[in-house]
Amino acid sequence: MEKPEQPVRRPWIVGVSGASGTPYAASVIRALLAAGESVDLVVSRAARLTILDETGIAFRDAHWRADLAEWLGAAADGLDDVRYWPAGDFAAGPSSGSYPAKGMLVVPATTGAVAGIALGLSKDLLQRVASVTLKERRPLVVCVREAPLNGVTLKHLVELDAQGAVVLPASPGFYAGGSTVRELVDFVAGRVLDAVGVSHTLYRRWEGELGGAARAAERPA
Repeated sequence: MEKPEQPVRRPWIVGVSGASGTPYAASVIRALLAAGESVDLVVSRAARLTILDETGIAFRDAHWRADLAEWLGAAADGLDDVRYWPAGDFAAGPSSGSYPAKGMLVVPATTGAVAGIALGLSKDLLQRVASVTLKERRPLVVCVREAPLNGVTLKHLVELDAQGAVVLPASPGFYAGGSTVRELVDFVAGRVLDAVGVSHTLYRRWEGELGGAARAAERPA
């Protein structure tokens, strides 16, 4: 008797670059896993320094599962749907267009990563996978986290938009009633997931009534 074919694993690729804002990436990854999605993770070399600076966690290739669990505040055995690819591994699965990915979320994105993706430089695996995502016409969300933006970066962002990427600045909205840093982080993460149609409950959606944020803040936790 023939064994039934196993369904093809089609992950969302999350690229974490070195911009300040690693809590955005953690929120996106947690929400993807909560939604039952598979995740392929690429953490740039600069992002490791940012994670260490912002969280005190050393993200190491050889111990990525334990480090990721600590970063996400999750159990290591709950990360079975995560696959990690070192930033210097140009032979990684996602570096090829034949790899069956759903798309890519770059959260957060440095201006350097924005430039590299827009120009097709592929200086590391993160940029290479983003370029592959564009050429395969898969969804690409670039969550740029920088202020102010100079003219060169603005041109690169326009170029990414022209190539089909979603340019989503890390700009939290306050109409959802967020009053804590975590809630504002989750708002941005939720908008990233909205851009690719992944269901979540990270923030209160606009319902067409003024004063909703104030009423939400008054409700007991």
